[in-house]
Amino acid sequence: MRTVLPRRARVVFAALAAALAIGAGGLTVAGAATADSGPVVASSTDPVVATNNGIVRGLSVDGTYAFRGLPFAAPPTGELRWQPPHPAVSWQGVRDATTYASGCPQAPGIAPPGPLREDCLYLNVSTPTLHPVSKRPVLVWIHGGGLIQDSGSNYDGTKLAAAGAVVVTVNYRLGALGFLAHPALAARPGGPAGNYGLMDQQAALRWVQANISRFGGDPHNVTIAGESAGGLSVLAHVVSRSSNGLFHRAIVQSGTFALQQESLAQAEAFGKEFATKVGCPTQTAACLREVPAQTLVDNVSTATALIPGVVDGAVLKESIGSALAAGRFNRVTVLNGSNHDEEALFTLGGRVVSRGYNVAYTSPVTRQNYQSNIASALRVSPSRAAALAAEYPLSAYPTPDKAFGTLIGDATFACTAAQVDQWTASRVPTYGYEFNDDTAPFIFAPAGTLSVATHGSELWYLFDLPNAPFPAPLNAEQTALADAMRSAWVNFAATGDPSTPSVHWPAVGPAGHVLSLLTPSPQVETSFASRHHCTSFAQNLDKVK
Repeated sequence: MRTVLPRRARVVFAALAAALAIGAGGLTVAGAATADSGPVVASSTDPVVATNNGIVRGLSVDGTYAFRGLPFAAPPTGELRWQPPHPAVSWQGVRDATTYASGCPQAPGIAPPGPLREDCLYLNVSTPTLHPVSKRPVLVWIHGGGLIQDSGSNYDGTKLAAAGAVVVTVNYRLGALGFLAHPALAARPGGPAGNYGLMDQQAALRWVQANISRFGGDPHNVTIAGESAGGLSVLAHVVSRSSNGLFHRAIVQSGTFALQQESLAQAEAFGKEFATKVGCPTQTAACLREVPAQTLVDNVSTATALIPGVVDGAVLKESIGSALAAGRFNRVTVLNGSNHDEEALFTLGGRVVSRGYNVAYTSPVTRQNYQSNIASALRVSPSRAAALAAEYPLSAYPTPDKAFGTLIGDATFACTAAQVDQWTASRVPTYGYEFNDDTAPFIFAPAGTLSVATHGSELWYLFDLPNAPFPAPLNAEQTALADAMRSAWVNFAATGDPSTPSVHWPAVGPAGHVLSLLTPSPQVETSFASRHHCTSFAQNLDKVK
């Protein structure tokens, strides 16, 4: 189908093409020279692409092209705060796309360098080619961070692009700005509220459908991928009717930890308490929209009702777990996995992840408080906690903290991943993995703090992480595993099968096949569920259906 540009973009593009024809700026035409036959004009150092909103100039990075800070929606400020994303405004001339845009407001932590502003709905594209006919697979990355932190600019897609994919990393509204539900914010009385961050992700996917072919990508072959809260977001789109058709495959990395979402009534009750807390006892939308963004950020913690999302009736009609169990989800191929010891990251800080919340426990864990900590974290009875403690006897672990973290990690990440595999595998091709390189660099603390594949450890192997708190190079064996993983991720995006010439990756199937990602080479295993004691957590999983 012929690409048709907006009139403003056609006019600007024609002028630019004419300038290029006489050698202006020393650029050369790489592709068609007219707007109607293709939107790409580029040189090896100064690539230019015409999008639906106007022309952008990116940069060349290690043999690939990068375009940064591209607006996919209007700034969600003023009256647009807590509204579904509105279309981005078009521009005249050539927009610089060589630097990242602002991150969304958030507390200090893993935020990108530079300003944080409400005007943050931007995405970044890394591509190996700028020919529209190339139709490379598209991988859209949704960052994690508990729905309250992080940014697309923290993930450099250059190496994945070099492996053959067009990579898009996106920002979305976070914390109260992205997920606050309140009756005053509903478009109509009793209507949906909340999940604005998920709506932003949908807007980014619509931008991809409209524009990605001009960056060499195939809009009919889009994979969404994410880690942690990003993986949870991927699952939300897998079950969301309003996301149907916007993507074709899904990669879930450590994202099955919160399969049960808040009801709208529960979320709005929290919203009313939050409104009072930030100085709006009148409970009006006008007052809430006047509250400084920093005040909203300062009053959100990881223990709020924002983290699992909300069954708002628009993006989510029901909880993720119940939708997956009943087969009410978009029929897309799934790659889903977890890491060897997910909770090791969280137990360092005296908290654990349970059902999507960071839950405090009595630290350090001792023989005396072991069972009470289990009961508190998993919200089970004392007798149930005693039975689980028997499955994880303290004598089998070097410390009580290690026993406790292993148990919670199995319950919250490993066994929920295994359950999601079974739910989806009965209806769509599903591939499972466990990242098991216990030598992986630890992102959030100095080298030597932790030697185990924990939450987020696999990110080094897929992306460059330019803003990681504690950067560390991969050694030769780790680099080989990273190359294999990127090839698998790109092959999955391209074909729906992560197998590569060097690694056969079978579907989950009745045997529960999982590929163990470790050095010196990945291996297929069938003991994942038994190693993580998943039959012991069946009662917990029944509650999310």
